[in-house]
Amino acid sequence: MGWPGGGAGRRRFRGSGTWFNHMTMILRSTLTSPFGRKVRMAIHILGLEGRFEIVPASSADPDDTLRQQNPLGKMPTLILDDGTAMFDSRVILDYIDALAGGGRLIPAKGEARHRALTLAALADGIIDAALLITYEARFRPEDARSETFLAHQRDKIVRALVRLEADPPAIEPLTVGAIGLACAFGYLDWRQALDWRADYPALLDWHRRFAAAVPAFAATEAPKGQ
Repeated sequence: MGWPGGGAGRRRFRGSGTWFNHMTMILRSTLTSPFGRKVRMAIHILGLEGRFEIVPASSADPDDTLRQQNPLGKMPTLILDDGTAMFDSRVILDYIDALAGGGRLIPAKGEARHRALTLAALADGIIDAALLITYEARFRPEDARSETFLAHQRDKIVRALVRLEADPPAIEPLTVGAIGLACAFGYLDWRQALDWRADYPALLDWHRRFAAAVPAFAATEAPKGQ
């Protein structure tokens, strides 16, 4: 049994109303997806921009072939040059790191590896909780929204931020953990699921230092108004 969405040869697929033909690796994602941003940052940091093309995707559009490439209809999804589909962002980041020689953003072994992956998981959890807050407002009418559910998601974010505020992670050497955390802050700022800047000064300082040290963060910011 092959990988989901696997296949060889030229791919022809639809995204945002346009048909594409490619023989290179394709990243299906919006520019606003925080998970897609993690992958775009890694591509930029590792100097692999020439190996990938970003093709817009819509998880809500039944005609977008994202649903055939990834049965979950989620982004980011990476289409390899043989047509194989790879997901989710954690798997794609592992693949990209290996493509760049390995050990560049994900330490190869030992405590450093586990520390980086644990921080990445914590950052993903912050994003997941913020997404659920956004979806509750997007998909439920106001009178059907659960304040208990929303408070539960906000509490996840707060607990994570409290722990990180007490001991902000290192920026160098750069890992998928720090990249994920920066993307989580970017998403919180955009969706305003929680006003974190006023209450977590150490993390605000960390965020500013990360943005100054890692040009890929600014380079992957979604255009205003998206």
